[in-house]
Amino acid sequence: MDDTLKMPRHVAIILDGNGRWARAKGMPRNYGHAQGAKTVETICEEAYRMGIQYLTVYAFSTENWGRPQDEVDALMKLLRSYMKTCLKTAEKNRMCVRVLGDKSGLDEDIRIRIRELEEATRENDGLHFQIAINYGGRDELVRAVQRLAEKAEAGTIRPEQITEDILESMLDTAGIPDPDLLIRTCNEQRISNFLLWQLAYTEFYFTPVAWPDFTKEELLRAVEAYNHRDRKYGGLKEE
Repeated sequence: MDDTLKMPRHVAIILDGNGRWARAKGMPRNYGHAQGAKTVETICEEAYRMGIQYLTVYAFSTENWGRPQDEVDALMKLLRSYMKTCLKTAEKNRMCVRVLGDKSGLDEDIRIRIRELEEATRENDGLHFQIAINYGGRDELVRAVQRLAEKAEAGTIRPEQITEDILESMLDTAGIPDPDLLIRTCNEQRISNFLLWQLAYTEFYFTPVAWPDFTKEELLRAVEAYNHRDRKYGGLKEE
């Protein structure tokens, strides 16, 4: 790895192409999702070794409930399994894990596992790893505004006191720096309702590689592209 590369502090990834990758191999879509989960674990370790401090992945969107029921069921089963795997990985690598999204829309046993995972890793000082589950950027903003409305109704805040910082504190990502780099795999070039507020000044990188085939080398290519972007101007916050 080039030691002169400046590592983005926070990388966000839209994990795309699991189903297409599996179909190309004559396998069911769920096989692709399972392989994609293994790639997440690998990239968490590689990202931290490279010096990336925050990694956020888009695992299951609010729109994903519209997929065929058998696929949704398989994804929820995979999620349950991944929560256990993630806890073991976090213990080994001192990873701090946080789940973004509307947890109330998930089954109780999954909510319990999420709570246990977040509590067990809260004080870890390794990679800060965020998983977006039942997440949508618009939904996140609506929930944030609802919380602010409740405060206004209770008289604890006046409308003119609401600032960007206060709104940010109501978001799922409160306390987490905005992404410096967004990666989307499998040649899709849209943000699909992901981190709408947080991506305001983020650099985008699109790759044709499907997520199950995403490697350390692919991550390094994205970081190299990020290093070639001019981020001095354009209203960016001080880096």
